[in-house]
Order: sequence, then structure tokens, then C-alpha cells
Amino acid sequence: MLYYLFDYLDKLDFPGAGIFHYISFRSAMALIFSLVISTIIGRRIIEKLQLMQIGETIRNLGLEGQMKKTGTPTMGGIIIIIAILVPVLLLAKLTNVYIILMLITTAWLGVIGFIDDYIKVIRKNKDGLSGKFKIVGQVGLGLIVGLTIYLSPDAVIRENIEIRENDVITEIIYNQEVKSTQTTIPFLKNNNFDYRSLAFFMSNHRTAATWIIFVIITIFIVTAVSNGANLTDGLDGLAAGSSAIIGVALGILAYVSSHIKYAAYLNIMYIPGCEELAVFASAFIGACIGFLWYNAFPAQVFMGDTGSLTLGGIIAVFAIIIHKELLLPILCGVFFAESVSVMMQVAYFKYTKKKYGAGRRVFKMTPLHHHFQKAGNAGIDAWIQKPLIAVPESKIVVRFWLIGIILVVLAIATLKMR
Repeated sequence: MLYYLFDYLDKLDFPGAGIFHYISFRSAMALIFSLVISTIIGRRIIEKLQLMQIGETIRNLGLEGQMKKTGTPTMGGIIIIIAILVPVLLLAKLTNVYIILMLITTAWLGVIGFIDDYIKVIRKNKDGLSGKFKIVGQVGLGLIVGLTIYLSPDAVIRENIEIRENDVITEIIYNQEVKSTQTTIPFLKNNNFDYRSLAFFMSNHRTAATWIIFVIITIFIVTAVSNGANLTDGLDGLAAGSSAIIGVALGILAYVSSHIKYAAYLNIMYIPGCEELAVFASAFIGACIGFLWYNAFPAQVFMGDTGSLTLGGIIAVFAIIIHKELLLPILCGVFFAESVSVMMQVAYFKYTKKKYGAGRRVFKMTPLHHHFQKAGNAGIDAWIQKPLIAVPESKIVVRFWLIGIILVVLAIATLKMR
């Protein structure tokens, strides 16, 4: 909204109004606004949640310091959502198709998470929203994103083409703007992967089949990453801090993808219009960091599914929009490890129970962060029980953040490691 006001003032030659045309300025302002909003409204929302007695119910899993968290206000993801939406609505171009998609994603998954938390906390149903309804909501969002990218005339790319002399790249040029199902693939020399290659069996209807495959992959990614963020939200500050770190990488990738010179230097596809996503990414980072003011150990508020599902969905959709979704296993390595640890634990337990009559475990407890939080038993399966002494929660969180930073640097480095 402010963008359009200052754009109008700039046309009237109002001094300084043209500064709103600079992505760098609006991104910086979005970061500052989101930080201020999250810290200011955070206290009021926490007090409101306390008055309404909306507190977390904690099951005793034998983890150090776990029961002290009983009664801590939850549904704090509302703070993150407001701190994202307000700066974006004020500072971004609201006609940009990518901004529209990100706003829909934030609101859509925020509502799903809120309903889940409402059922758990207000209605006292510990199971929350039925898993099938969550999946339907995530599938619905995936359909919206996939079909919008397919149908919108503004969602286009310009493919990078290498000019070589004696097998040495001398220049990167770009063709005309086209609809494309290409994405950036890390590590490999030919860095563009086209989902069209997966539809080789549909010779007569290959284009339609390719977009169907793209939509299905979009649904899978949105569901997987949002659930991964949800599983990661188990320690104070873990999900919010990890998301902020990923947000920095996504913001950088969006900016370089929208800048034809930087895109040529990195030899990645050029995506016109995605520079507005830098504004969204800045608001996202600021909201996560501002939330940490209250969520860092010992937490004064938990984000609940309202926050965790939203954060994961935002990351997934953002990566899909800038055609960097194949980098997500690296970028979201912490989320990925948390999800895989749960799947391994469940699968191995069922397998061993069927084979030996008693289930066995790969980890002391899952998701993975609880494995380090729980003390081990030296007399039983010593290889599983390490570390024997429970690691303090704050140390686990900081170490996971450090791993996240390393993975983000690696993901960005893969753009040149080919």
C-alpha cells in the first residue's frame, strides 16, 4: 500500500518518493517493520493468551526440564503471521503474482494451523485436527500454487543458454520469456532439470502430462516441508531460528534470480518479477527473529501448529516459485533429518515387532532433537543410547542452528559447484 502511495507521489515529483522503487530499501524496511511488529504485539498477544488460559498441555516423556513448560501459552504463530503480512501488504507490489501466492500461502496454512491448535487447546482434544483434513488443506494449497504457476501469464522464466568456445563457457545469454517446468538442480554441470523428461511416455500429450507431474510434485513438496517444520517445532527457538536461517538463503536466491547480471554470473535461470520476493523474505526473517525474543529458551510462548505449518509451507512455496525446490533437501536439512528420523523409527519398530515379537528402536526418541535431549541407558543397546547424558535444550538448539547455517552456505555454493 505504501508502495503505491509513494509511487503516486514520485509521479508528482515529491522529493525522496522514488526510494520506494528500490528493492533493497523496501526489503530493509520490511525487515525492520516485521521485527518491530513482532516484538511489540508479541507481549500483548502473550498476555491475551494467558488471560484466556490457552496453555500447552505437556505429556511426561521423561525429558529434562520438560514438565516446566506446562501451561506455557501456545498459538504464538499468530505473532509470526501478523508480522509477515503487515509489512508485505505495506511495502510489496500487491499485483505481483508471486507476492499474491505467498500471501495466500501464509493465510491458508495459518488458518489450518489455527484450527488444529484451537481443537487441541480450546476444545481439549489432544488429537487436534484430523490428519486427513490437514492433508486436504495442504493438497489444496499445492493445487493453487501449481495451477497458478501454470496458468498465470506473469509466471515465466528466461532460460540460461551457455555459449562455449573450446568447451569453455564464454557467455550466458537468455532466450525469450516462456512458461517452463524447469528447475535448478545442484551439483550437476547441466544445471537445469525439466520435469518434461519425466513425461517421456506421453508423446502425444506430453505438455499436459508435464504440468500434471509438476502440480503433483508441488503438492508433495508443500506437504513434506510443512510437516517437517511441524516436527521440528519441539524445542524452544528451534523451528523459528532454523526458518530464519533458511529465509536468508531464499531471499538471496530470489534476488539473484531476478537480476539478469547476477543470474548470468551464477548460470541460473532468470525469473522476471521475483525480486518482490526479497521483500517477503525480509519480512519472514524479521518475523522469525522477532518471535525468538519470546520463544528463545526458556520460551514465554510456543508457536503451535499455527506457526510451524505456516513456516514450512512458506519455505516450500517460495522455493517452488523461484525454481529452486531441488535445493530444499539441503536448505531444509534440519527439517529433513527430523522427518526421516520419525519415519525410520516407526518403520524399524514395526518391522522388528513383526519379526522378533518386540519392537526395537533406532533412536532413543523421535523427532531427532529428542534423541539428544533424553538421557541414555548404558546397559541397553549402547550404540543407540549415546549420548548417555542428556544434552541441555539450549545447546541442542544452537547446534542445530549451526548445522542449518552450514547447510545454507552449502546450498548456495552448489550454484557454482558444477
